Amino acid sequence: MGLSFRKTINLGKHVKVNLSKTGVSASVKVGNVTYNTKRGISANLGNGVTYRSNKKYKKKK
Repeated sequence: MGLSFRKTINLGKHVKVNLSKTGVSASVKVGNVTYNTKRGISANLGNGVTYRSNKKYKKKK
């Protein structure tokens, strides 16, 4: 079992900053839609149904 670290800082009703061992990310939530700088967009459609659009990065050569 590995050791993990995560700290969430609320910067208001809709904005959060997440600190973890792998880096920093920010989340903004408006209604049922959440945008995360690392994970992309997710939308909670209700009744346990969630849509997620993963953010894809291009590696620089």
